[in-house]
Amino acid sequence: MIKSQSDDLVAWFDRYVEPFLNTDREGIKNIQLKIEHTHKVCAAMALLSAGENLSEDESRIASAIALLHDVGRFPQYRRWRTFLDSASDNHARLAIDVIREECILSGIDHSEQLLIEEAVRFHNMLAPPARIQSPTRQYINLIRDADKLDIWRVFVELLAQPPEERASAATLGLNDLPEMASEQCIAALNSGSIVPLETITCFNDFKLLQISWVYDLTYATSRRILLERGYIPTLAATLPLRDDISIAVSRALASLSA
Repeated sequence: MIKSQSDDLVAWFDRYVEPFLNTDREGIKNIQLKIEHTHKVCAAMALLSAGENLSEDESRIASAIALLHDVGRFPQYRRWRTFLDSASDNHARLAIDVIREECILSGIDHSEQLLIEEAVRFHNMLAPPARIQSPTRQYINLIRDADKLDIWRVFVELLAQPPEERASAATLGLNDLPEMASEQCIAALNSGSIVPLETITCFNDFKLLQISWVYDLTYATSRRILLERGYIPTLAATLPLRDDISIAVSRALASLSA
């Protein structure tokens, strides 16, 4: 991918998202959340590309994936007024629809199109499929790490806001019950596993899920950035004061330095 192609994608993104801001006040807040998230994931991807010594061409492909990974969020929210895939449609599949309908990769080498599309398609899965068409999993792993790094930021900032000021769709409609946390979610985190989405019953469970993502990071650069930014202790500080939660969180943090 050459620089002009990368620049064209950035210009396209800005044009594409603008009409989605033509909505009500709450809708603007939620759409702006995803626009900012995209820009921040691109910034995280730049750090990962540098930290993992990607070539200039590899970095441009990775940047394109970061830019496009969540473009399905915009038609998703416009149609269903939610970011919850189970209540609407898989936003990664919707992103592929947008990419193809808009023909934005038409001038890019076919092998690079495959790398971009597969990374976008698999970025939000619990685990990527065992068999892929791409010759490398590098870009799938990069976007999964970069996406998580910024989702942690989003929720740390969200939790610092008064509830009435939060972007409503970001909490996925989960009840914020300060003293509640599922035993099943705590046990999954304590075992070093990703907390299954289907076991989540409240907002604290979703925080446990996010903390469990430390076990899904691929790159040393990602783990270093996460430790430097302190997102996990900040999230954990908003959970109920319980020994089982503290032990599970401590193990998750220790794994980042292992």
